[in-house]
Amino acid sequence: MSEKARLQARGVSVGYGDTVVIDGLDLDVLDGTVTALIGPNGCGKSTLLRTLARLLSPRKGQVLLDGRRIDSYPTREVATVLGMLPQAPVAPDGLTVADLVARGRHPHQSWYRQWSRDDEAAVAEALEWTGVAEIAERRLDTLSGGQRQRAWISMALAQGTEVLLLDEPTTFLDLAHQVDVLDLIERLHTERGRTVVVVLHDLNLAARYAGRLIAMRSGRIVADGRPDEVLTEGLLRSVFDLDARVVTDPVAGTPMVVPVGRRHRSTDPSVAATR
Repeated sequence: MSEKARLQARGVSVGYGDTVVIDGLDLDVLDGTVTALIGPNGCGKSTLLRTLARLLSPRKGQVLLDGRRIDSYPTREVATVLGMLPQAPVAPDGLTVADLVARGRHPHQSWYRQWSRDDEAAVAEALEWTGVAEIAERRLDTLSGGQRQRAWISMALAQGTEVLLLDEPTTFLDLAHQVDVLDLIERLHTERGRTVVVVLHDLNLAARYAGRLIAMRSGRIVADGRPDEVLTEGLLRSVFDLDARVVTDPVAGTPMVVPVGRRHRSTDPSVAATR
């Protein structure tokens, strides 16, 4: 694993109105890794991602890109290095898949550099690589949730950034499409060398697809490491207020969280033994 970090947060505090959401946070996004941000609702995961993407300005501290304050770069320059896919991206009515993916090339355009064969090739490759070339002329509003997510990821691929920030890309998808989207993100990492930071709610999928988990609570990082280091029964209790057992995923060999719940608490031998 590379220990270099092009994207960093130093002493970052962020809030909305009088509410502080993130307080004094430090983070290095290590190059060539997939990092999943996990934690309960409202803990600051999405706020952190939006701050890293320069969509929110810190009240204190700074976000650094290549050692320089990210807010000192021109927007277009940041967009050639850093791509952000929000939780619920919105596109204009009637936009086709091909039109959407072509928008990923906008950061590379300027008054002296118009649409080129390189742009055309990048879009065609992204459509093919993400498996949406056959539906390129269909409107986004006619697609299934999984197809739409593939289209948005295709746009991010066409953008050509080295770092991708993805905010809950599996939201509203059924399990099969969640796995499909995460398989695609894993390929972006392994085959294209992308550095990925992704917000995920499903802890078992996070453990399968991310080499690094960062657990947050109340705007702070409380655990950071490999899935087997972070997903412990103690952490699940302290961060998620969840009584659960951690076993080995029989398919991936990664930690798998099995919630106990109120109904089965009295019949769980490990719970009874601690009484």
